[in-house]
Amino acid sequence: MSQPDLRNVVFPSLSGRVVIITGAGQGIGRVFAKAFGMAGAIAVIAERNIEKGASVASEIIADGGKAVAIETDVADPKSIERMVEAIDGQFDRVDILVNNAGIFSTLEMRPFDKIPLEEWDQVLRVNLTGPFLCARAVLPAMRRAKWGRIINIASGAVRLGRPNYLHYIAAKSALMGMSLSMARELGPDNITVNAILPGATFTEIERKTVTPEQKVKIVSMQCVPRPETPEDLVGAVLFLASDASAFVTGQSINLDGGVTGS
Repeated sequence: MSQPDLRNVVFPSLSGRVVIITGAGQGIGRVFAKAFGMAGAIAVIAERNIEKGASVASEIIADGGKAVAIETDVADPKSIERMVEAIDGQFDRVDILVNNAGIFSTLEMRPFDKIPLEEWDQVLRVNLTGPFLCARAVLPAMRRAKWGRIINIASGAVRLGRPNYLHYIAAKSALMGMSLSMARELGPDNITVNAILPGATFTEIERKTVTPEQKVKIVSMQCVPRPETPEDLVGAVLFLASDASAFVTGQSINLDGGVTGS
């Protein structure tokens, strides 16, 4: 089975929109940034590794799109504030926030009672507090425009209650609840807030905890019998970022090839 072609899932209404994608220097975030660039948006790669971020921005520009990379640590409120101030100052707008940055691929599977407290704190800081801080920082620009889209990248693993990643599951579960509560607060400002729940998405990032046998088992659980790629997530993200989803908010959307239900 072939994966979706990005050229067939772009949305014209995104032209000229300024979109911040956190953690877009690699993996899913990199593909999101490239897709927004193809759709005519200005992609802001908010990435802690500025070399990787700059590389993605260069890819987008080389393809005829618009992009800028800014060194950003989503665990640091000051870093986030500097990034948003720079973007708002340069473009006088922030239209879309994709909270994609997170810790997962480097985590070791272990029983929850064996998770070091320092690691627990770090995962929640990046995977949950980071999206909160980013949403808070973009709010003034979105409220000023009376238009905004916040998209939180949660995880289909939440629906499965996946064991041995309790800090990751706890953070992503909370992100779903935060999306709904935030949507109710921001609806009057014409700002929508939604979450997507990817399944096991395979990227260029090595995942040492997934063996070839486990990969085969994951695919066998899906209705669509092939590995999930970042391109499989793009259509939903562009939809949620566009005018087409103006009446869609507070939702958590499964994108896992049919592994889980609602």
